[in-house]
Amino acid sequence: MPRTPATPADRSAVRSLLRLWPYVRPVRLRLSTAAFVAVLASCTGLVIPLVLKWMVDGPVADRDTAGVWLGALWLLLLGFAEALLFGMRRWLVARPLSHVEAEMRADLYGRLQRLPVAFHDRWPSGQLLSRATADLGLLRMFLAFPLTFLLVNSVTIVLGVAVMLVQDWRLGLVVLGPAVPVVVMCVLFERRYAHVARRAQDQVGDLTTVVEESVLGIRIIKGFGRHRTQARAFRELSRSLRGTELRKARLLATIWAVIVTLPELAIGAALVLGVVRVADGELSAGTLVAFLSTALALRWPVDSIGFLLAMSQEAATATERYFEVMDEEPEEPGTPSGRTADTGGAERPAEDAPSGGAGPPVPSGGGLRFHGVTFRYPDASPDSPPTLDGVDLHIRSGESMALVGATGSGKTTLTALVPRLHEVTAGRITLDGEDITALSRAQLRARVAVAFEEPTLFSATVGENVLMGADDDAGPVELERALDVAQARFVHDLPQGVETQVGEQGLSLSGGQRQRLALARAVVGRPGFLVLDDPLSALDVHTEAAVEAALRQVLSGTTALIVAHRPSTVLLADRVALLSGGRVTAVGTHHELLRTNSEYAHLMSGEESGARFAHQEADRR
Repeated sequence: MPRTPATPADRSAVRSLLRLWPYVRPVRLRLSTAAFVAVLASCTGLVIPLVLKWMVDGPVADRDTAGVWLGALWLLLLGFAEALLFGMRRWLVARPLSHVEAEMRADLYGRLQRLPVAFHDRWPSGQLLSRATADLGLLRMFLAFPLTFLLVNSVTIVLGVAVMLVQDWRLGLVVLGPAVPVVVMCVLFERRYAHVARRAQDQVGDLTTVVEESVLGIRIIKGFGRHRTQARAFRELSRSLRGTELRKARLLATIWAVIVTLPELAIGAALVLGVVRVADGELSAGTLVAFLSTALALRWPVDSIGFLLAMSQEAATATERYFEVMDEEPEEPGTPSGRTADTGGAERPAEDAPSGGAGPPVPSGGGLRFHGVTFRYPDASPDSPPTLDGVDLHIRSGESMALVGATGSGKTTLTALVPRLHEVTAGRITLDGEDITALSRAQLRARVAVAFEEPTLFSATVGENVLMGADDDAGPVELERALDVAQARFVHDLPQGVETQVGEQGLSLSGGQRQRLALARAVVGRPGFLVLDDPLSALDVHTEAAVEAALRQVLSGTTALIVAHRPSTVLLADRVALLSGGRVTAVGTHHELLRTNSEYAHLMSGEESGARFAHQEADRR
């Protein structure tokens, strides 16, 4: 799993959060209006202490009952206005922020679809899910609350302090005494909290991965009685996450204790000093009441600093995690950046039998052709041998070629290069003489259909899963034809026929049923090129024979590369290519290779017969 590096020392939460601006810009007017309304509401609250001063020094001192009622009415109106303005602020931000979250989630999903397979091989799905759910939730909360109130509370504190200094500068200086230690504590808190917040969010991703894998693999867990092992792994991750969350809580409690305690002590000191001055006649009672009311009105803006900073740091780390995915280089729609169509240098002569094969080189022409293709996985060591090393192979137009090799020889990797699920390290691949890198991926994948050994079905209807391999205008006729080819008529016995929901991963169906639907999906669009990765491995003998009979008709009108492990599948093809040591070492018909190649005989006949055949060949020679 890709572990995120430790938070750098020069990390800036502000710089991270500024990356949200492209998403916020379309709704900036409404958010700015909401912030202005919130500032206005906060300023309205600061008027209340001034009304109290007038009441104490005026109507209360003069025993003017009518004046007291008038002052009470003003206080009621100010309180109502403040509540109304804050309610308006929430109404203003609700719709635009839900729009921002939806846009970010859509962009993330779109980027995940465009990222290469190598990226998905490295990243656990739980980490991606947590970024699309929990992290985006944190960002929406930040934009709705901390972003506005960091501004509102800052303005409130500045105006409140100004009001207190105007009323009595000596008491104002007393209340301002804790400002320096509070600022220092906030700076220290911000740095420490950023590390812990990032760790917690990464651990949520790890926990999500475990939960997802346990749900998808529930049959394996139950079948092997591994629920205790999985539960232990889940508890360990939960315990780690709990410890991190408790550390966050301790940090927040510490900063909150400082932020709450020091200002309260300062207000207490100002109260004692103010009462003494009122008793000495140096200060009016109304001024003292207004001063203390203003100081108390600033309690929430000051107390919330720690909470707002914590949410801002969590939002900053969530932003970093979001853009870690968005910053990954997606697949280019056409020729990859920095790579020309003739990657790998001059074209090497393609031969059907580069070493030990039967027959002369086949001249260039149509069909599917591998020209000196070399491939090494991006995360492989530079010193390690490549998975594929100079593969030369030509499948003629309209021909079907079986690809045979030992486990781990690179057969599946080779088939993945045709639709550009991976990019070749060197060499090139052509379709009807045209380099696949000169085609956009949409054009390429419209011409090449793929059926993988492990069939993946989606939480959709049977028909939707199959028609995923066809154009948007494909309908029931194409669907029924594909089901016939794949011998998947069993779908009509399902409760709702082709409208039956197959469930997540298609686990409500058997392995053979899933494989037949995956095969139907590959052939439904009548592709010009077909790549099948051992498409019949999960079928019983009788179903396999029926599928092969129908599949022969499809293969007669397409150019196909078929990964095969069984002789019955090999016999579907016109010719066979043997992949060994990352190279194509022999090409010929099934019977030719059985007679001339001991490795092929071993793969097709089993270890004993293969060894016996090799001995016979040695004796004959």
